[in-house]
Amino acid sequence: MSNDNSIFVGGKPFMNYVTGIVMQFTTKDAKEVIVKARGKFISRAVDISEVTTKRFLKDQVKVIGIEIDSEEFKNNEGKDVRVSTIEITLKKE
Repeated sequence: MSNDNSIFVGGKPFMNYVTGIVMQFTTKDAKEVIVKARGKFISRAVDISEVTTKRFLKDQVKVIGIEIDSEEFKNNEGKDVRVSTIEITLKKE
Protein backbone atom coordinates (compact mmCIF):
# COMPACT_ATOMS: atom_id res chain seq x y z
CA MET A 1 0.00 0.00 0.00
CA SER A 2 1.30 3.44 -0.86
CA ASN A 3 1.51 6.35 1.55
CA ASP A 4 -1.19 8.18 -0.42
CA ASN A 5 -3.67 6.28 1.73
CA SER A 6 -2.16 7.41 5.02
CA ILE A 7 -3.54 10.31 7.03
CA PHE A 8 -1.19 11.76 9.66
CA VAL A 9 -3.13 13.31 12.52
CA GLY A 10 -1.71 16.54 13.95
CA GLY A 11 -2.97 19.96 14.92
CA LYS A 12 -5.26 20.81 11.99
CA PRO A 13 -8.99 21.22 12.62
CA PHE A 14 -10.71 17.92 13.43
CA MET A 15 -13.02 17.92 10.39
CA ASN A 16 -10.10 18.35 7.98
CA TYR A 17 -9.01 14.81 8.82
CA VAL A 18 -12.51 13.33 8.64
CA THR A 19 -13.04 15.01 5.26
CA GLY A 20 -9.63 13.77 4.08
CA ILE A 21 -10.51 10.17 4.95
CA VAL A 22 -13.95 10.42 3.34
CA MET A 23 -12.32 11.83 0.19
CA GLN A 24 -9.82 8.95 0.04
CA PHE A 25 -12.66 6.43 0.04
CA THR A 26 -15.08 8.31 -2.21
CA THR A 27 -13.14 10.30 -4.82
CA LYS A 28 -9.85 8.36 -4.82
CA ASP A 29 -11.64 5.01 -4.46
CA ALA A 30 -9.18 3.76 -1.84
CA LYS A 31 -9.86 0.28 -0.42
CA GLU A 32 -7.99 1.06 2.81
CA VAL A 33 -6.90 4.19 4.64
CA ILE A 34 -4.43 4.21 7.53
CA VAL A 35 -4.89 6.86 10.21
CA LYS A 36 -1.52 7.49 11.89
CA ALA A 37 -0.71 9.50 14.99
CA ARG A 38 1.84 9.79 17.74
CA GLY A 39 1.96 11.08 21.29
CA LYS A 40 -0.80 13.43 22.32
CA PHE A 41 -2.59 13.07 18.96
CA ILE A 42 -3.40 9.37 19.49
CA SER A 43 -6.76 9.99 21.15
CA ARG A 44 -7.60 12.42 18.34
CA ALA A 45 -6.84 9.74 15.73
CA VAL A 46 -9.21 7.38 17.55
CA ASP A 47 -11.96 10.03 17.62
CA ILE A 48 -11.46 10.83 13.93
CA SER A 49 -11.66 7.14 13.00
CA GLU A 50 -14.82 6.66 15.07
CA VAL A 51 -16.58 9.72 13.65
CA THR A 52 -15.68 8.62 10.12
CA THR A 53 -16.85 5.01 10.50
CA LYS A 54 -19.93 5.63 12.68
CA ARG A 55 -21.29 8.84 11.21
CA PHE A 56 -19.93 9.77 7.78
CA LEU A 57 -19.30 6.38 6.20
CA LYS A 58 -21.64 4.32 8.40
CA ASP A 59 -21.99 0.72 7.12
CA GLN A 60 -19.44 1.44 4.37
CA VAL A 61 -16.12 1.50 6.22
CA LYS A 62 -14.90 -0.34 9.30
CA VAL A 63 -11.79 -0.57 11.45
CA ILE A 64 -9.90 -3.75 10.54
CA GLY A 65 -6.69 -3.23 12.45
CA ILE A 66 -4.99 -1.22 15.15
CA GLU A 67 -1.24 -1.28 15.62
CA ILE A 68 0.52 0.37 18.50
CA ASP A 69 4.22 0.99 18.80
CA SER A 70 6.71 3.51 20.10
CA GLU A 71 9.44 5.47 18.38
CA GLU A 72 12.65 6.78 19.82
CA PHE A 73 14.21 9.99 18.64
CA LYS A 74 16.30 12.87 19.90
CA ASN A 75 14.44 15.99 20.97
CA ASN A 76 15.65 19.56 20.48
CA GLU A 77 17.83 19.34 23.60
CA GLY A 78 19.48 16.18 22.25
CA LYS A 79 17.84 13.88 24.80
CA ASP A 80 16.50 10.47 23.76
CA VAL A 81 12.73 10.58 23.86
CA ARG A 82 10.25 7.77 23.40
CA VAL A 83 6.85 8.55 21.90
CA SER A 84 3.89 6.19 21.44
CA THR A 85 2.43 5.69 17.96
CA ILE A 86 -0.80 4.24 16.60
CA GLU A 87 -1.96 3.16 13.16
CA ILE A 88 -5.66 2.55 12.65
CA THR A 89 -6.53 0.75 9.41
CA LEU A 90 -9.93 1.51 7.93
CA LYS A 91 -11.30 -0.69 5.14
CA LYS A 92 -14.16 -0.28 2.70
CA GLU A 93 -16.76 -3.03 3.19
